Amino acid sequence: MDKKRLLMLVEIAMAVAIAMVLSQFRIYRMPQGGSVTLMAVPLLVIAFRWGGKAGFTAGLVLGIIRLFTDAYIVHWVQFILDYPLAFAVLGSAGFLTRQHHLGTVVGFALRFACHFTVGATFFASFAPEGTPVALYSAIYNGSYILPEMALALLIAPWLYRRLEAALPG
Repeated sequence: MDKKRLLMLVEIAMAVAIAMVLSQFRIYRMPQGGSVTLMAVPLLVIAFRWGGKAGFTAGLVLGIIRLFTDAYIVHWVQFILDYPLAFAVLGSAGFLTRQHHLGTVVGFALRFACHFTVGATFFASFAPEGTPVALYSAIYNGSYILPEMALALLIAPWLYRRLEAALPG
């Protein structure tokens, strides 16, 4: 294994570990799941530094680990969309390596799409009577994904620039 690939794998492992720690520091937690944390920041930094494939991998690993630590599963499709896929798609920010803010928005939009689909499909019973399920899912999931994205937009590109100047690779 060449040194560059080894460095990438070590950084992915460190980013996932840091993301797991950050996931424990919740700014707020929603009653039926979802919370505002800074856990996306290390994943985005990996995506910016190493590209979409590495970002996708880091997110996938994080999603799998979260299955064992903080999962609520009602169906196998929900299992895939809410955990491995929702975090893996954050890594798509790395496909827009020169446009960090746009990449962050795209990654979070794809994550939102995963959670929105799950909410509208599997958690429709939580919608207040008379409220369209799609509207409920959009509001519910947006209420934690949008603040988390705003924090990531502020922190991840800034942190990436600082680390890029200091790290080899």
